[in-house]
Formats: sequence, structure tokens, C-alpha cells
Amino acid sequence: MTLGIEVKNLSFSYDGKTPVLKNINFTVNKGETLAIMGLSGCGKSTLCQCICGIIPHIQSGFMQGDVFIQGENTRAFSLPKLATKVGMVFQDPDSQLFLPKIKSELAFGPENLCMNPERIRQVISQVSSLVGIEHLLFKNPNEISGGEKQIAVIAAVLCLNPEILILDEVSSQLDRDSSERIKEIILELKNNGKTIILTDHNLKRLDVANKVLAMKDGEILQFGTLQEVLGNKDIIMKCFELDE
Repeated sequence: MTLGIEVKNLSFSYDGKTPVLKNINFTVNKGETLAIMGLSGCGKSTLCQCICGIIPHIQSGFMQGDVFIQGENTRAFSLPKLATKVGMVFQDPDSQLFLPKIKSELAFGPENLCMNPERIRQVISQVSSLVGIEHLLFKNPNEISGGEKQIAVIAAVLCLNPEILILDEVSSQLDRDSSERIKEIILELKNNGKTIILTDHNLKRLDVANKVLAMKDGEILQFGTLQEVLGNKDIIMKCFELDE
């Protein structure tokens, strides 16, 4: 299989004193879905920001080790190249929506990459159909629900056709129906061969993954298949600080 992501000897600290990530090592093959699980503050989001290049390109700090996307070190990527390699959706959709129409949100990234206008129209049509938001294209983000906003952000990121999609706690603030819709979208993208990383603290939402990485206090407790990790009671209890 083709290697999609390799994280090698990765450590990170925001202040140079308190480690947030401690010697992280793992690989994800192209087309796989990786779930990163653990309590809030365990390092999930920081790890995702290292993978997508926010760290070190935008967020400063003290980073050791490397992240490779299909064999290329992300340290050497320009920001436009990073945008086509890895797309990230955050927990709060309002942090990524800033234009008056959803259609403008979907067009923003491709326009900034100087994509041909006709190609932009095609991409918006294809992606909005894929995620089911054709009826929202001319809506203002303030006029739609939280779940619809989150799906719109996913669509905007997909319009750049990144090789890897990172979804960081995207369902944590959503109702059950919206969470199920996002799960359906993840499965469709997975079936289309997209490499996906998702973070969550809800075990019930991890069953879309091929691989699971369990984290605690910036370290990997276990990395393996869904069955290996979720079937390990000791790891689950340690990861989520549960009592017997």
C-alpha cells in the first residue's frame, strides 16, 4: 500500500518547557481512516495541527521530529501547497466561516489558488452534491443550523481536493442527526479513497476508522486496528481515566 502519512519522532511544546506531544511515531496508508482518541488536553488537536502544517508554519512553538505526506516533509511545503495536501476542519464551524454566502465560502479556497472560474463552478457543484448542501449555497451562514455549518466547512475544505482530510472533534457540539449525517459523509469519502484523520472522545463515533491511536498526556498508549485498540479494556480505561 502507498504510504500516506508518516509521523516520526514528533515532540512539541508551545512554551519550550511543557511538552504537549512526546515522541509520537505512526504511519497511515493512503485511503485509510485513522481515529485519534483521548480526553480533552491529551494532545489530539496539537497533533492534527502538526500534520496539517499549522504547526510550525502558522503556530509557533518548539517542534522536534518530522511529518511526511507521501514521503515529502511538510516543513518544506509552502502554505498553498499545504492547502492542497491536507485540509482541516475544526470543532467550531464559526471559526472557519466568514463570507456572506455558503457558495462564496466554497469558492474562496480555489479562487486563492487561481483555479479557472469554470473549474471552480464544477468543483462547487460536485462537492455540494456530494455532501448534500445544494440548497444552502445562497444562504448566509447565520441562517443555517450548526450541523449545516459544519458540513459547509467540510465542503469548503473538500473544494481544494486535499489528499488528507482532518476532522477535529467536528461532531462534539452537534445533535444526533447532524452527527449521523457527518458520519455518512465520512463513509462516502472513505469509500472514494480519501485519507481521513478524525479525533473524538466518543467511542461510538470511531467505528468508521481502520486504525485507532489512543493518547494520554501527549503520548501514544496504543496504535493499531479498530478491533485491537477498542478491544483492549486496559487501554480504554487508562485513556479515559475510568475506574474499574
